Amino acid sequence: MSVDTSVVDAFTLANAPPEFIDDPYPTYAALRTHDPVHAIGPHQWLLTRYDDVSLLYRHAGASSDKQREFGPKFGVGTPLHEHHTTSLVFNDPPLHTRVRRLLMGALNQRAIARMEAGVVALVDGLLERLEGRAQADLIEDFAAQIPVEVIGNLLDVPRDERGPLRAWSLAILSALEPVPGAAVLERGNAAVRDFVAYLRTLVAQRRAHPNDPEVDVLTRLIQGEYDGERLNETELLHNCIFLLNAGHETTTNLIGNGMHSLLAQRSQLERLQREPALINSAVEELLRFESPLQLNNRQLTTPIALSARELPAGDFVTLGVGAANRDPAQFALPDTLDITRKPNLHVAFGHGAHACAGMNVARLEARIAIGALVARFPRLDAAGTAQRDRRVRFRGFVHLPVRLS
Repeated sequence: MSVDTSVVDAFTLANAPPEFIDDPYPTYAALRTHDPVHAIGPHQWLLTRYDDVSLLYRHAGASSDKQREFGPKFGVGTPLHEHHTTSLVFNDPPLHTRVRRLLMGALNQRAIARMEAGVVALVDGLLERLEGRAQADLIEDFAAQIPVEVIGNLLDVPRDERGPLRAWSLAILSALEPVPGAAVLERGNAAVRDFVAYLRTLVAQRRAHPNDPEVDVLTRLIQGEYDGERLNETELLHNCIFLLNAGHETTTNLIGNGMHSLLAQRSQLERLQREPALINSAVEELLRFESPLQLNNRQLTTPIALSARELPAGDFVTLGVGAANRDPAQFALPDTLDITRKPNLHVAFGHGAHACAGMNVARLEARIAIGALVARFPRLDAAGTAQRDRRVRFRGFVHLPVRLS
């Protein structure tokens, strides 16, 4: 489907039409060709070419600090402002360096290998519950259940206290949309307040009774030091919230998007069922084909030239992750799902110092979940109409009904 250039000229993320939510890729393709560095507001730009997005991810003059952007958006001093300006993802060094070093130590390859048996058991348990049922919702009954449990285990959140975590996460992250409404902000602020209050109690308990920091990320964050500094209480609480939020959103959408894509392109699903060893390359292709995070943001601290346009310091740049991952200059037949695609240098998890800290945990969960699901239910098929999440920053589904047999 082609997009009229006049529509492209007027396109902004703040008033994205419903058809863009359903299928943004024709608009991305038109922008890449017609206006790859596209103005979406005063001193605000959207990038849609792979080379430009990749350059910005690595450029020292592209800042992740969001103080200037989030003050007007959330209101200085609000819970949402405090959270989103304190978490790892929206900061530069030195805070980013301190938090990332602590987290990466807890999420190294040895730690991920230790997690595998637990994720396998979790997925098997969820699939056992689906046995004998004619239909299921792959989001509510499966995909959304996995990351909450995995991150809950990493932080050692008592199992009977995990109920509110997903709703808090959705409310907080929904406030990151380009123009969140008053109701969205109200829910987000309430979720931050409730989450922080819960974590204060959990942190106090963990200080009194620490676990092994090699297996408990919360204990590691409490006790860990970098260059002689520990996280203060605010940094600690908000980076625990960040861990849950980032892990939940990315993995739920990766599994949901991935299964929707495989069901829509049956030959790829059937090949994966015949050749389960393809699961690693399949997950990478699913990350590229329907990226869970569609948009990322940077503020320029130096002038930068992108696609023959010079952007000045101080401008805000939105990185079109989903657009970059469908760029034909980087990927042959980019709109075709190919679970054997190699090389596959997608930017679904970013690049450089700000590459997603939990990307290998998300990959582990997706490999186990998708691999086990398609093996357990070989006749799995779509049932009814899938309900897509209507946000533009995150791409996923609210409901994904399937027939199991």
